[in-house]
Amino acid sequence: MLRSSPARPAATAIALCVSTLLATSAQSAAPKSAGEQIAAAAQIGKDVTAVGADSFANVSVAFPDGVRGFPDIAYQTLTGYRPMKLDLFLPPPRFTSAGPRPWVMYIHGGGWVGGGPRRSAAYQDWPKVLASLAARGYVVTTVSYRFANEAPFPAAIQDVKAAIRWLKANAAKYHLDPDRGMTWGQSAGGHLAALAAVTCGVAALSPPGRVAPATTTVELQASTAAGADAQNDCVRGAVAWFGIHDFSTLSMNGPDGKPGPQGTFLGCGTGACTAEQLKRASPVYYVDAQDPPVFLMHGDKDVTVPLAQSQQFEAALKAAGVPTRLVVVPGVGHSWIGPTLEATQAASRQALVQSIDFIEATIGDARK
Repeated sequence: MLRSSPARPAATAIALCVSTLLATSAQSAAPKSAGEQIAAAAQIGKDVTAVGADSFANVSVAFPDGVRGFPDIAYQTLTGYRPMKLDLFLPPPRFTSAGPRPWVMYIHGGGWVGGGPRRSAAYQDWPKVLASLAARGYVVTTVSYRFANEAPFPAAIQDVKAAIRWLKANAAKYHLDPDRGMTWGQSAGGHLAALAAVTCGVAALSPPGRVAPATTTVELQASTAAGADAQNDCVRGAVAWFGIHDFSTLSMNGPDGKPGPQGTFLGCGTGACTAEQLKRASPVYYVDAQDPPVFLMHGDKDVTVPLAQSQQFEAALKAAGVPTRLVVVPGVGHSWIGPTLEATQAASRQALVQSIDFIEATIGDARK
């Protein structure tokens, strides 16, 4: 009579053990909660200095002819304000062998209370226009600045000068010539572009010095790039479209008697602006023989900013011996808006042709 094999109980035990392991493995493979999955994938640095090296920090946009655009780069972080940012357009790689590149800084309009660095007059895609200039071998930036209701004058011009110094402090990184740059702006930006050009080194309009906190946190960072304080805020020229150049000849209040854009910008409150307030913000009062060339354009039907503003500035520059030219565009108003679409298009294209030709003649490779 055959007996049961003594191995069978052992085999049963082994099978039970394997079954238990498989069950445990199945449980561990079960889907985790959403929070657990996200937490497991999160990258965490050893301290907060790693903050900022995020996915958006590496975003770039490809434009025709090899130009790369980098949006929303912070050039200044002042405590109590939103970070001031700029868009950067780098020329095609083929210009690397041509030496450090000239640069152009565009400053937007909007009455010092609105607008944005990607808008200009009636151009539907302003970044694309700036990228086409970068394709000619220029490093191009377009900057934001504090609006009048955030901080009155001189905050906006200090921001522009901070952006100029930031760009020069990063000259090696972006392969640019710090001494071969220009400002360009329209309306309120035309005022700031002109003011930057005629106030090189003016202490009262200089940006605050670099502040680097002893302990960096997510909220507290260095206010601007290392080395920015060692840079000057001088430019080689300016292009100003229908800008304000002498506040003393304008009303600071609106039709209702309340402060208008100019009065808000100057911080006059409900009272009258003082003569000193008007003078400090007016490019015409800083003009001297050391100023760089300035190119002015204005429509003769402009009812937002009188043509006389550009005419007076041109006269002051010429009297000081500064190379300057004013082009009056007939039949159009502010932002090159004409009575017809065709008139607006023609004036807008004329403005680009003559302004970019002036830039080329002033800082282009032929004038190195």
